[in-house]
Amino acid sequence: MKLTVVGCSGSFPSAESPCSSYLVEAEGYRLVLDLGNGALGALQKYTGLYDVDAVMLSHLHADHCVDLCAYWVARNYRVEGCPDPVPVYGPHGTAERLARAYDMPEEPGMKEVFDFRQLGNLTFGLGPFRITSTRVNHLDAEAYGFRIEHGGASLVYSGDTGECADLVELARGADLFLCEAAYTDGKETFQAIHLNGREAGEHAAAAGVGRLVLTHIPPWTDAEHNRRDAAAAFPGPVDLARPGAVYELT
Repeated sequence: MKLTVVGCSGSFPSAESPCSSYLVEAEGYRLVLDLGNGALGALQKYTGLYDVDAVMLSHLHADHCVDLCAYWVARNYRVEGCPDPVPVYGPHGTAERLARAYDMPEEPGMKEVFDFRQLGNLTFGLGPFRITSTRVNHLDAEAYGFRIEHGGASLVYSGDTGECADLVELARGADLFLCEAAYTDGKETFQAIHLNGREAGEHAAAAGVGRLVLTHIPPWTDAEHNRRDAAAAFPGPVDLARPGAVYELT
């Protein structure tokens, strides 16, 4: 199983990175996790637009989903004709939310191009993967973290969340924990929205993961500060996500 970081900037794109988007591949199957602002352009560095097998959206904030509108254009108006609908997993109301974002009628909206499927607290098969989606703690948004398993390897993506015991359980024993760290310890004090670096490290330590990769850090935040805070709380390797970074999980 291979993870490629397509975009990792939090809240809005930076000069170096689009917003959240990650490509997970195994046995020729290509799964995209989130498609935030600017991600569709960067995604084409790593896979063809018509080679994606499925998309999973952690929640419906623009920095995680809005480039699905551009992806609809690319698939709907393809010169060779529209390919088969690609499955898009998301929270309740995903199809309607994205139709409104593109200023089109909700019916049929984008349903002729995307096969929308609703997430919940679920475990299901998707291509060669075993997927578990778990509701996390992101204010009032319906937001999910994902566990992806293949061939004995496991990857967990937090999505956006504040402190969350269910996220610890989702990440239990994972080989790689891709965890948001949007806040800085001692600076932002809002609860139930985002984690800071220390909290991400504490979640990783409690879950006993193998490697922690911090992501969704906004451009105005000192990412290295958050990495040091995480490393103080988690004894294993701690990386900062960067566009184009590849992790092979076996």
